[in-house]
Amino acid sequence: MRTTQEAIRHLERISVYLEVKGENPFKINAFRKAAAILENAGEAFDQIEDFTTLKGIGKGTATVLEEFRSTGTSTAMTELESEVPEGLIALLKIPGLGGKKLAKLHAVGVVDAGTFAEKLADGTVEEMPGFGKKTVEKYAKALESFQTRPERLPYGVMRKTVAEILRYLQDLPDIIRFEVGGSFRRAEETCKDLDFIISTNEPEQVKQALLAIELIDEVVAAGDTKISLVLKREEYIPVDFRLVEDAAFASTLHHFTGSKEHNVRMRQLAKERGESISEYGVETKDGLWQPETEEELFERYGLPYISPELRAGHREFEEDLSRLITFEDIKADAHMHTKWSDGTLSVDELVDACESRGYEWMAITDHSQYMKFVNGLTVERLRSQREEIEAARTQHPDMMILCGVEMDILPDGSLDYEDEFLAEMDFVIASIHSKFDQTTEEIMYRFANACRNQYVSLIAHPTGRLIGRRDGYAVDVDQLIELAQETGTALELNANPARFDLTASTLAKAKAAGVKLMINTDAHRPDMLEDMKLGVLHARKAYLEPSDVINTWTAEEARAFFDRKRQGGN
Repeated sequence: MRTTQEAIRHLERISVYLEVKGENPFKINAFRKAAAILENAGEAFDQIEDFTTLKGIGKGTATVLEEFRSTGTSTAMTELESEVPEGLIALLKIPGLGGKKLAKLHAVGVVDAGTFAEKLADGTVEEMPGFGKKTVEKYAKALESFQTRPERLPYGVMRKTVAEILRYLQDLPDIIRFEVGGSFRRAEETCKDLDFIISTNEPEQVKQALLAIELIDEVVAAGDTKISLVLKREEYIPVDFRLVEDAAFASTLHHFTGSKEHNVRMRQLAKERGESISEYGVETKDGLWQPETEEELFERYGLPYISPELRAGHREFEEDLSRLITFEDIKADAHMHTKWSDGTLSVDELVDACESRGYEWMAITDHSQYMKFVNGLTVERLRSQREEIEAARTQHPDMMILCGVEMDILPDGSLDYEDEFLAEMDFVIASIHSKFDQTTEEIMYRFANACRNQYVSLIAHPTGRLIGRRDGYAVDVDQLIELAQETGTALELNANPARFDLTASTLAKAKAAGVKLMINTDAHRPDMLEDMKLGVLHARKAYLEPSDVINTWTAEEARAFFDRKRQGGN
């Protein structure tokens, strides 16, 4: 079964290929528009009988969607892949390189990272209109990082492949139980590969089904109990499938979830009892004992269930895990974007989405006026948006809706709005989106100005990193924590898996300093609201408790915290 999000990605991928080819902008925009229409259709992709009934989708795009629903690809995509070099598309991962610029580069012979490096070095790119010396220097530095990128891939990249494989396994009749393991199950920031544990009484049939997965680039191994593949997706992704009897499933899952340090501690506990733990079960004086579930395994050694994200081999054996934050504690999301800037939902639709999640309060925080390229809001537009939010408050009396904004901290350290206007807002986030090449002193000057402004309640994605793509700016996180503590400013854990910003180790430092934190999704699309669950997992890695995280508090408690600083205290 193909999902709406998979279809949207397919349309967006086609539009990128068309742009790189230098196709007619109207044709490119037709696919992008269709992707947006599909996202807001309000109907499951597999339930739409006729795509042309969706206003704005023509016969050509409908044919592509029908084909994708049936086969997982389309003739249009296949033809584009044969016409546009794969290595050229890969260059889109370099910051600042979009489809239009790649089309220009392709015209002078760039087809991959190697030819791009050559054209940068021989002066070809510098002489092209719209590039220049500084641009060449920036791309040369980015290309070096691109070519030396580590083997590990971001969680967000892996997540798409995991979802695809889990759906595939769900439909195989000879499987009893299955689960993803490894660093992905532990919700690590990056993963080297993927591990799936499968229990079955028919290993040969399951093996053959696994070897029939779409777009296998390489079969590394195809034994009786382990099948290792490299799948060609957005990246080349190594995947191991381990086939076991059902009696060994829980032990194998625990073993291959890890971490190594966690498994060492478990083996030590077993050894103290004269037992030994392996992927097959527990060797006891009475023979092999195989738990039905991981809970049974932990219980044998006097432990509560240790959820995968905590299995680091240290504090999970010493702390009271029942005190840690859970997803059920979350009462709000306070960093989200609507159609007013670069989101896809209206104010009403976003409120409905938050209400359906059981939230008690929320903040609408579109981009500020400095961010013109994402339709950032002027003072006048924010005041107009407030009228729409006021109307939503009337329709949703049980939801506290804060009129907020994600305000840019400008390169010179000033803020994007004057205090007189900020006083009108209920909630102000401050963040950096520009001049990432500034020194630590310059970056911290910007943060100091923001934190010391009485109307700034939260610093968003404080390091600016995008995992696997850019390191972020030169922030001194220890100094930022001091500033936050001194001024009563909260810091964000941005739950987007491309960010996970702040990191678990920095969150733990902030908690120790008494700084209050918020977990937010920074959602621009409905599916991004689901990232809250990931944010909670990362908060748990830092051993955060509900009292540390403002959006586990009631609306009244949160509003009192924000207002205390606004009124001159902290």
